[in-house]
Amino acid sequence: MADFELDPRLATDSVFVADGPLSQVRLMDDTRFPWIVLVPRVSGATEWIELDGNQQRLLLVEVNQAGQLIRAESGVEKLNIGALGNIVRQLHVHLVGRRTGDAAWPGPVWGSGHAERHTPEALAQQIARWRALLGQR
Repeated sequence: MADFELDPRLATDSVFVADGPLSQVRLMDDTRFPWIVLVPRVSGATEWIELDGNQQRLLLVEVNQAGQLIRAESGVEKLNIGALGNIVRQLHVHLVGRRTGDAAWPGPVWGSGHAERHTPEALAQQIARWRALLGQR
């Protein structure tokens, strides 16, 4: 984990919320969807299958925890989970809360319109809220 470096595109599109047992928890800076990204702090990892068994179990626990929190968001009807890696090769898992009629419904969120960024104040509030939900300070 010492050699971990976040892909610049992930750094541009999301903000740090907390460190989980394995992954950075990041909030996508897009007000259209409740959207968390988990980025395992494993240098060079591009695929889930490259993680050892313990790392895979830790990532599954993190996905389950973040997924439950996303599903609890107001109006969320469906949880989308994806680890595509076609553009950003670094292993990362998206958890996106979806609503019928949202900005990308029923298609995928990727490539659907432009992100609607949070104001700095709203972003700070969202970070604090997600940290509290995750039991972080």
